[in-house]
Amino acid sequence: YKSHYYLYYTYACGTPPIEPEVTRVVNGVDARPNSWPWQISLQYERNDVWRHTCGGSLIATNWVMTAAHCIDMKLNYRVVVGKHNLEVAEPSARAILPAKIIVHRQYNPVLLSIGNDIAMIKLSEHVSLTDQVQLACIPAPDTILPHNYPCYITGWGRLYTGGPTSATLQQALMPVVDHDTCTQSDWWGVSIRRSMVCAGGDGVVGGCNGDSGGPLNCKNHEGIWEVHGIASFVSGLGCNYAKKPTVFTRVSDYNEWIEEV
Repeated sequence: YKSHYYLYYTYACGTPPIEPEVTRVVNGVDARPNSWPWQISLQYERNDVWRHTCGGSLIATNWVMTAAHCIDMKLNYRVVVGKHNLEVAEPSARAILPAKIIVHRQYNPVLLSIGNDIAMIKLSEHVSLTDQVQLACIPAPDTILPHNYPCYITGWGRLYTGGPTSATLQQALMPVVDHDTCTQSDWWGVSIRRSMVCAGGDGVVGGCNGDSGGPLNCKNHEGIWEVHGIASFVSGLGCNYAKKPTVFTRVSDYNEWIEEV
């Protein structure tokens, strides 16, 4: 992926010109503006007003990756790139309408535990890459991160269970919970498949800041950020409940599908 994008654009993926301030804070904190430049806001229209509904990741200049459960084919959507504060006009931001939306054909909204909670949005035009708008890298196929690997969830989601959503982009440290741990009976148990990745779950409130569809950002050994997860679901008990980490679609299980789309 990296070399493929590098041929066409001056920017490589996963290397934000504005470096994120990565802290060891599990509770959400305001992200440094535009330091997660592949983060998008997926918005739908109701009564002539656009409302934020989900996050997503810009993975090509005209493709966005998000969660299947974010998509309702009856609604009109737009993708906004270059955003930090949803409530103010920002010169770096740009809204683009989708040309088409492709939901994984094996996704079933009634059976979230089957997985395949992934969708791709083809934009009606290419976005220009700037310091504030960049591409996300996708990890190599079948990459599995070890237990406790530090990753960051980003989004405009609720600050705590049932609380208000955030106007400014939030980030929170969400260490990976390996498959063996996450599938233990007192954790998530058998509802977690190999096509998912768990992160967080230490019981500290604030881990649900990452909106649905948004990225789980993990830095690889070369210092390049990769999107390893797409935020899929949290426990009905509440956000980041102890032993109920946030569950993500594991991107490295879908490389082939993404390329095909």
